[in-house]
Amino acid sequence: MPTLNKIRTALSGERRPAPEETVLPRLRTALTLFFALDGFLFAGWVVRIPAIKEQTGASAGDLGLALLGVSAGAVATMTVTGRLCRRFGSHPMTVLAAVLMSLGIALPALTGSALTLGLVLLVFGAAYGGINVAMNSAAVDLVAALRRPVMPSFHAAFSVGGMLGAGLGGLIAGHLPADRHLFLLTAAGLLVSAVAGRALLAHPAPRPAPRATTPSAAPRATGRERRLVAVLGLIALCTAYGEGALADWGALHLQQDLAARPGLAAIGYSVFALAMTLGRLAGSALLERLGQTRLLVAGGATAAAGMLLGALAPTLWAALAGFAVTGLGLANIFPVAIGRAGELAGPGGVAAASTFGYGGMLLGPPAIGFLADWFSLPVALTTVAALAAVAALIARTTRETAREPVVSGR
Repeated sequence: MPTLNKIRTALSGERRPAPEETVLPRLRTALTLFFALDGFLFAGWVVRIPAIKEQTGASAGDLGLALLGVSAGAVATMTVTGRLCRRFGSHPMTVLAAVLMSLGIALPALTGSALTLGLVLLVFGAAYGGINVAMNSAAVDLVAALRRPVMPSFHAAFSVGGMLGAGLGGLIAGHLPADRHLFLLTAAGLLVSAVAGRALLAHPAPRPAPRATTPSAAPRATGRERRLVAVLGLIALCTAYGEGALADWGALHLQQDLAARPGLAAIGYSVFALAMTLGRLAGSALLERLGQTRLLVAGGATAAAGMLLGALAPTLWAALAGFAVTGLGLANIFPVAIGRAGELAGPGGVAAASTFGYGGMLLGPPAIGFLADWFSLPVALTTVAALAAVAALIARTTRETAREPVVSGR
């Protein structure tokens, strides 16, 4: 029968699709689902923090220390995950980390004190850091095989997942207790992991044609490549600093300094997140048109201008416009930096640059707080603009970071 089918295909003149023509789109869909799941689960957890605070009886200070468990677990796991991806493959590690994150999100519902909350958040944070390294490593290989700069589309899926998780979580919060909500998130995460994981486990990460700078051709980075990865990590840090700062301080700035009502002030971060999502959806087209270096420079400069407006504007609506411009500027810097680090040094490069980036997200909120105490919150927020400008300057002066792979349309 197989022979007969081949004869029929030959006689009819039909061309059977090459394996990569069906496998690569399937892998892209699966990875997109994992990126969206990551954002969805994390946002679902964030909206239930107030309820978990009440459940554990933690003070504000104790809760802050407990929440550091997420960041500490993530940063501590990233380098290890890069090594595991190199040994076992990024696809199995992505599925495993997604399962662990889905299970870990239910653990805070079982805690009764700030101490136990901090301990379980170390587990949740470890899974969160693991999936970010593993799925970005898988995405780097897939982008190289597709020969199209689609990395921003994966991060757009993360942003969309985060917006859905926050929106649905906000609606559910008034009707379901935190434990039932978190258990539902676990069930949803395991279901998506099972469905999307089948494609990843059925196929190894695609290997592009050997090239001196691809992960498959150079599993161990040279000293020069490690330095470039550090530079890309610094760019990621500068921009992630701004993302963390706006998430924690944007609404307070609008309410405290511009007299916005609480409901309107809360829109500030939504405006920023929506603009970032739209910017990432357009990221692939921008990369094909501008290339990596010009996109990094333009993004950093745009974010710097936007944040100066957002921090120093005398009116609420001008500040909201500044937040939106900042989101558009920052949208693709982190994905491009992480993707390029992966092209240079494989999973280890992704892990190193991600560690820098998440370190910046961890550094941003407390740094803004200290500076606000010393000066004022608007002045403190201008540091977001300063670091975005630094990212643009680094990308402009370090030409080697722009030695880009060939992609279609360029």
